[in-house]
Amino acid sequence: MNLDIHSAIVMIIFLLVLGALFSIWNGLGRIRKSRKVAYFRLRRRQSAAGWRIIVFALVLVGLAFLTGFFGEPVTYRFFPPSPSPTLTPTISLTPTISLSPTITLTPTITLTPEISYTPTATGTPFLPITVETQFTSLVTPNPAAIFSPLVFSLVVNNHLAVKPQTVFQNPLSRVYVTYSYDGMNNGVQWTAIWYLNGQMLKYETGGWEGGTGGYGQYELDLPVDQWLSGTYQLVFFVGAEWKVLGEFRVMGDPPTATISPTASFTPTPSLTPSVTHTPIPSWTPRPTDTRWPSPTFTSTK
Repeated sequence: MNLDIHSAIVMIIFLLVLGALFSIWNGLGRIRKSRKVAYFRLRRRQSAAGWRIIVFALVLVGLAFLTGFFGEPVTYRFFPPSPSPTLTPTISLTPTISLSPTITLTPTITLTPEISYTPTATGTPFLPITVETQFTSLVTPNPAAIFSPLVFSLVVNNHLAVKPQTVFQNPLSRVYVTYSYDGMNNGVQWTAIWYLNGQMLKYETGGWEGGTGGYGQYELDLPVDQWLSGTYQLVFFVGAEWKVLGEFRVMGDPPTATISPTASFTPTPSLTPSVTHTPIPSWTPRPTDTRWPSPTFTSTK
C-alpha cells in the first residue's frame, strides 16, 4: 500500500482530533467524579487533573488546525517530489517529394497576417504573442520550478491516473492529465496550451493557485463530435518559459452530430373560390333627336 504525503497529513489530523475528543471525555469524567469525593484536597486534586486533560485536548485541536494549514507546504520543503527529468522533444519533419515545375506561373500577391496562430515547426515550444499579451501577474517565476512528465487517462482517482494511455479510441468526451510539481509560487503566471496536429486548439492562462508543490490534474473537455483523429499535445509554461510537454493520439473518426429537423407549416390552398364582380353594362346614349321644323306663318293682306 503506497502512502503519499497528502494521505499521511489527513491521517495525522484524524488522530489528533480523535485524541482531543477522548481527552475531553476523560477530563469531564474526572471532574464529575471529583464532586463525589468527600475529602476537599482529593476532590480539588482530581478536579485539577480533569481540567489539565481538557487543556491538553484543546492543544491537540490547535495542532490539528496547524497541521491542516501548514502540514503539506512544510513537508514538501523537506521532501520535495522527485519528477523524472523530461527531454526536450524534437519534431522530425518528413521530407516531401519536390516536383520540378515545367510552367512558370506568375506569382500573385499573398497577404501575410500580422499575428500567426500556428506555431512554427521548431524543436523548442514557445509562447505565442497573443497569449503573452494577456499576462497580468507581477510575481517573478521561480527558475527552479519543475513538473513531472504528463500522464493521460480517462479516469482519475485522488490526482492519480487510472490505467494511463497514450492512444485513445473514439468516441471520447474528456481526457484527464495528471502530474506532480515543485518550486512553484502562488500568483505566478501559468499557461496551458493544447495543440492538435501542430495547430493551436485552445489555451488557458492565469495566476497559479496550487501552492509550492504537490500533485495536480488538468483536462481536455470537447464535444463528442469535435474529437478529431490525430496527435494532441499539451504544453505547460511558467511565465514565458515552457516546463513540460506531453502528447497522445486519438484514433478513429468522431461520431457525427445528429440534427433534429424542425417541423415547418405548409400553407394549405383555399378551396373557396373568390367572388369576381361582373361589371354592369353601361347605357349607350341615343342619338340626338332631330327637332321638328316649326311652322311658318304667312300674312295676307
